[in-house]
Amino acid sequence: MKIGSIDLGNRPVFLAPMEDVTDIAFRLMCKRFGADMVYTEFVSSDALIRSVSKTQQKLVVSDEERPVAIQLYGRDVESMVEAARICEAARPDVLDLNFGCPVKRVAGKGAGAGMLRNIPLMLEITREVVRAVQIPVTVKTRLGWDAENKVIVPLAEALQDCGIAALTIHGRTRAQMYTGEADWTLIGEVRNNPRMHIPIIGNGDVTSAEICRERFERYGVDGVMIGRAAIGRPWVFREVKHYLSTGENLPLEPFKWYLDILKQQVLQSVERLDERRGILHIRRHLAATPLFKGIPDFKSTRVAMLRAETVEELFGIMDGIETNFEV
Repeated sequence: MKIGSIDLGNRPVFLAPMEDVTDIAFRLMCKRFGADMVYTEFVSSDALIRSVSKTQQKLVVSDEERPVAIQLYGRDVESMVEAARICEAARPDVLDLNFGCPVKRVAGKGAGAGMLRNIPLMLEITREVVRAVQIPVTVKTRLGWDAENKVIVPLAEALQDCGIAALTIHGRTRAQMYTGEADWTLIGEVRNNPRMHIPIIGNGDVTSAEICRERFERYGVDGVMIGRAAIGRPWVFREVKHYLSTGENLPLEPFKWYLDILKQQVLQSVERLDERRGILHIRRHLAATPLFKGIPDFKSTRVAMLRAETVEELFGIMDGIETNFEV
């Protein structure tokens, strides 16, 4: 599979862009475990052209994580074009346009998945951004606004006509948010549309290596994107890539191996922010990780871990888990 001139190999697996999750440290870790391409947290075009410091920091990418995409969202042509040029200057490999974020503060204002209610504007933004930059432009969107408006099959053709280099489809409508099951049937219909010639990347509910391979084989997608299943589990890419290449599950590592990865994430987060904010940031990963699933009577330990305020306190609790509850 190629995005522009970027060769991603056969059956590539991507790290999905996720706000407050896919910072540079997490992207590098997922790349280390085999993610073929990673995406930044989404960047607001309005905030970027106003030079908001926190937004500008999201543009920082490193050579070690390439190929990397910056994801941009907004609701009008002028600001999206100006912001796209700013993003290009940060030297990502790809610029991805977010027409899929369902949260109210984004979609409710007409950006993200809100664009699914104004397809002409979505297409105009896409055309003008493609014209404005030299790097490949891709799009990430959903099946449609709601169950009565699943427009992705004709929309995919229209976006392709705007000049995008690849399309990622999340198998839910905006109305579904993240509830219910992702429906991949329309993703497969887009992929198998003879008029489509750009790569199609499928996204939604890929939580295991077996599911990932099934999505490739059943729906014919060119790539698969993993999002929430990577939170607290960056090693999922290692598991998936091994299964795709061998057809066998990767043998489990000792419990300490996984725990050490979570500790690395803690330290990276603290180094990037500071101790207080770094620990707050990493709690989402500690809460989501499947590593502690099945440990008996774990609730009180989990609460203590998520309330810890210093690295010393947090690591003391984690070391206790290793000593007393190793599985």
